[in-house]
Amino acid sequence: MNAILVGLNHDTTPVALRGKTAISADRLDDALRLFREYVSHGAILSTCNRTELYFVSNAVGDEPGVEFLKAWSNLPEAVLRRHVYTCRNEETFEHLFRVASGLESMIIGEYEVLGQVRHALKAAEKADMVNLPLRNLFHRAIGAGRKVREQTGISRNALSISSVAVTLVQRVVNDLEKCRVLVIGAGEAGRLAAKAALDRGASHVVVYNRSRKRAQQVVRELGTATIASGSLIEELRTSDIVISCTSAPHPVLRASTVREVMDARPGQPLVIIDISVPCDAEPEIGEIDGVFLHNIDDLIEFCDINRSQRENEVQMAADILRAELDKFREWWRDLEIRPVISALMTKAEKVRRAQLALTMKKLPKLTDEERYSLEAMTRAVIAEVLKDPIKYLKERSGNNSDHVSLVEEVFHLEHDESR
Repeated sequence: MNAILVGLNHDTTPVALRGKTAISADRLDDALRLFREYVSHGAILSTCNRTELYFVSNAVGDEPGVEFLKAWSNLPEAVLRRHVYTCRNEETFEHLFRVASGLESMIIGEYEVLGQVRHALKAAEKADMVNLPLRNLFHRAIGAGRKVREQTGISRNALSISSVAVTLVQRVVNDLEKCRVLVIGAGEAGRLAAKAALDRGASHVVVYNRSRKRAQQVVRELGTATIASGSLIEELRTSDIVISCTSAPHPVLRASTVREVMDARPGQPLVIIDISVPCDAEPEIGEIDGVFLHNIDDLIEFCDINRSQRENEVQMAADILRAELDKFREWWRDLEIRPVISALMTKAEKVRRAQLALTMKKLPKLTDEERYSLEAMTRAVIAEVLKDPIKYLKERSGNNSDHVSLVEEVFHLEHDESR
């Protein structure tokens, strides 16, 4: 049994490619149905900066994950292979524990990822794709992530992608107070972007969303923001800064639209920060005179600063994860060898009973006490004979599954691998 991870993230893959493999929340059920064509037990974790496939299999290869990504993204395998990372067992455990703890995020310590891991498990359970090993892996990772946040300050005053986007805006624009900020998207990222802009001194923040009701909800919560009253192109014409963070599967900012906007306002620059994956803004927008376009990968410099500032907390988190991983590895090893030990003991007991029955036929009638003593003696012999093979399994199986196969082969064991 192997726990395998196939993934892409902000460290291995540019945003344009991440957008092609991204799986939005409203398409996760469809993705799981497709994933089920490749694996029996698996879960999909997809955030703005990662798409990761976790699955449990008796095979050791990453082919099911790569084949799914090919089918989902329509990207050639050669392209995917240049960017995907693959982990197996120990590496998979450690990676998911670190992800749930916020240590693998672009923004170290960000809290949202813990809920995203939890949602990935629930969605896979709903799709009936979770067995005991996968469920416990996710449960233990979620518990470890919660413990890291409770026992360290890694998430205290944590930044978000949205707030870092506003930091980038401040580098480009000297005075936010004099700028009209348009936030496109009224989800969590949009709410955080609008709040960060207001907190940094912006006096005019406008929220635009396809669903006016969602935009009104964000505006009510923030108090000082306003809801867009015109069409998107009308709002763009009067904006200085645009922060776009929708979950749309296609661009919402077209080059033709922005070009028309800029033609109507010569000499007035427009800063666009696109933190969506897939991108909200067509890349050609960056070539238009007067437009300064940045995407989520342009935030890395600020994220690196945040990482260095939290280095002590990262070390503390790593110590917690080390202990939690040790406990989980022990559970996994026990789960790995339990069917083999059961099969070994079942076979030995079958042999013991058969031989004891043959022996009893050749002996004169025994008393109950004598029969009990003979039973106890044969059981003791079996226990003593099996003690070393079982010890061997417990000590060696975690390092190399070949040891389990060796015991199965030597004793000609058959057991249920479905678990």
